[in-house]
Amino acid sequence: GRANDLGIPGVPMTRTRFLGTGIALPERVVTNDDLSQLMDTSDEWIKTRTGIRERRWVVPGETGTGLALKATRSALDIAGLGADDLDAIVYATSTPDHSAPGNGVYLQHLLGAGPIPALDIRTQCSGFVYALSVADGWIRSGLFRRVLVVGAEIQSTALDVSTAGRDTAVIFADGAGAVVLGPTDDDAGILAFDLHGDGAYAEKLWVDAPGSMHHPRMSHGQIDAGRHFLRMDGKEVFRHAVVRMPESVRAVLGKTGHTPADLKLLIAHQANLRIAEVIQRSLELRDDQVYNNIMWYGNTTAATIPIALDECVRAGRLARGDLIALTAFGSGFLWRSAALRW
Repeated sequence: GRANDLGIPGVPMTRTRFLGTGIALPERVVTNDDLSQLMDTSDEWIKTRTGIRERRWVVPGETGTGLALKATRSALDIAGLGADDLDAIVYATSTPDHSAPGNGVYLQHLLGAGPIPALDIRTQCSGFVYALSVADGWIRSGLFRRVLVVGAEIQSTALDVSTAGRDTAVIFADGAGAVVLGPTDDDAGILAFDLHGDGAYAEKLWVDAPGSMHHPRMSHGQIDAGRHFLRMDGKEVFRHAVVRMPESVRAVLGKTGHTPADLKLLIAHQANLRIAEVIQRSLELRDDQVYNNIMWYGNTTAATIPIALDECVRAGRLARGDLIALTAFGSGFLWRSAALRW
């Protein structure tokens, strides 16, 4: 008999398939003109450098878990499943509601999903695809059948909304996306992953405090120095991102015997429209082979790919059998890609 992906003879090959997708976005829209009232910037300055026109930021009382709950309920509805059908949760976020525990258990409780495992993944912009790789391993091994994967962030409450912080404040935003995954033995599903990291560049995109290396973990001096704000070396991030993501897309497609020309759609992490444009040219993709929404949502870190994926599903951009690639690059530096057949 045919060997499965785990190399066990006579056992049918199992892959992980997307059963449902969902998103949730704060209602508050923050335009570039709004930001120009807070810092020395302008609509033209932001659009030229990032491609962003507006983004969503939370208002007091909104939480990352709350957004994740809305996105999850939407994904479950599309999948035709209930919370009690889930076997596990993998929650990707770099901005949990609390330092501990992670958001996964809060989401599990709000869903009423029962005492199922809930794991947080904190790999920032790469979080969603790393979370997919964990869920895929669980499903293909038979440990769990239906796994919820969430990418959700609230970045706005961690931004320096002054001229000193404008390089990051104009880019990052809030939102959540969720997917429900399950096993399949047909030709659809996740085909391959390509995962990488290089800690030599960890402090090119980071938040220094609070952290356990500091005594105390957060001090008035650190706050006064702005050590709790997200800091980014934009030139270094851009320089690496436009090389690493195309490399990774080619690598993951190579594992499946395909090339970028075979893609129906590339969904890249929405970090900067200029980065996305360079990636498209590098991979020689047509406009109809890529999807960008950073213009309206900004960079929602681990949420960017599931938000874009859900929009493509609802817009009819994906059909059964389509070859898709997901790719992201960000803090760490960490980068990764996934290839799947819808």
